[in-house]
Amino acid sequence: MPRRTKSQYLHEYFKLWVKLYKVGAIRDVTLQKYWVTYRKIKGLAPTLMMKDLNRQTYQKLLNDYAVNHERQTVMDFHHQVKAAILDAYDDGIIKHDPTRRAIIKGKDPKKKKTKFLSEFELKLLIKELDLGDKPSIDWLVLLIAKTGLRFAEALGITPNDFDFEEQTLSVTKTWNYKDKNGGFQPTKNKSSVRKIQLDWKLCMQFSGLIRNLPADKPIFVTKRIYNSTVNFFLEKKCKQAGIPVISVHGLRHTHASLLLYAGVSTASVAKRLGHADMTTTQSTYIHIIEELENQDNDKIMRHLAAL
Repeated sequence: MPRRTKSQYLHEYFKLWVKLYKVGAIRDVTLQKYWVTYRKIKGLAPTLMMKDLNRQTYQKLLNDYAVNHERQTVMDFHHQVKAAILDAYDDGIIKHDPTRRAIIKGKDPKKKKTKFLSEFELKLLIKELDLGDKPSIDWLVLLIAKTGLRFAEALGITPNDFDFEEQTLSVTKTWNYKDKNGGFQPTKNKSSVRKIQLDWKLCMQFSGLIRNLPADKPIFVTKRIYNSTVNFFLEKKCKQAGIPVISVHGLRHTHASLLLYAGVSTASVAKRLGHADMTTTQSTYIHIIEELENQDNDKIMRHLAAL
């Protein structure tokens, strides 16, 4: 592998850095984000050399990237590039840290779409699903709504993963839907490997659906499937049901929010969703948790006042 030096262009250095530290160490989906960053650096600053890196040249790179991106996206870009540059600083390739006190700019975020449905709205959506005798997007939507699976996890489910006697679904792999060749791949993290308890109705429905399907083949993948295709399908179904339009990931948010509103503990919800720790769950659903805490405080005050 060529040496990383101060006489290299920044995009060359970043490419070598990704190959050295990221290839084989992170999931392919995450790795692709680094390659996108590499292409952005090359496009925005094709002649910026490592030896010319300073706070001004680095800030200009961020500013140029911020012209067409939201602030959070710029922040993500900054974190990836900064990690490589700090290694160059630690290795003595550059003498100063040009990323120090960088200013993150960016476009105002777009109006956020509805993240989740109420219980009543979810029931209306499920009523719109055409649950025939063969696997379909309708069945995929039902499974995600009832389990909170990630999209890639749901695509990776095979008949072998169901245990109808124990009423559980084992999540041990995902489907690489972003690659044209597909294929099974590991879960997002160790915590994502889990068993999810299923309700009796879903067990009855899926036991009939998968009865004659190949045991080790993905239930919902017969050809390449796109996240956008399922989102378009969901949009149509939501409009038919007269409810807010949500994405397939919104089904996962819906699942979690309904459990929290039902009084299920944050720890149990985190485990069911396959979160690495409760911090992720708490930060994602902080608005719901705070609302429930306020309701608890009202109950506490009423109880104490009655003493």
